[in-house]
Amino acid sequence: MDEVAAALADPVRRDILLMVRAQPLAAGQIADRFAISRPAVSRHLRVLREAGLVRDTVDGRRRVYTLVTAPLDELAGWLARLTRPAGWQHRLDALETEVHRTRRERQRAAGGSAAQEEIA
Repeated sequence: MDEVAAALADPVRRDILLMVRAQPLAAGQIADRFAISRPAVSRHLRVLREAGLVRDTVDGRRRVYTLVTAPLDELAGWLARLTRPAGWQHRLDALETEVHRTRRERQRAAGGSAAQEEIA
């Protein structure tokens, strides 16, 4: 997970991942979209490959890169644990929901009995 997070820390690498998400691209096609040198793009691709976020296949003299999402699962799970309510907060949120539901039901019941009194 640390290697994946480190790979995602750089905005160029995040842009590369978005590019290869849309379609497999050759290294040259990726490099053409940046104002940085081809060797710099190559280093970024190596970091992504070593983190398991992209896979490269050789097609003649070209290396074609595709996105691999499996390494993101562990990081996504950790982020979900970090962002969801912890301990008591989760229980208090559930209690608040239940209180609102009960109030709505009581208001509906009171509104229904008041309508019945007007008819009688």
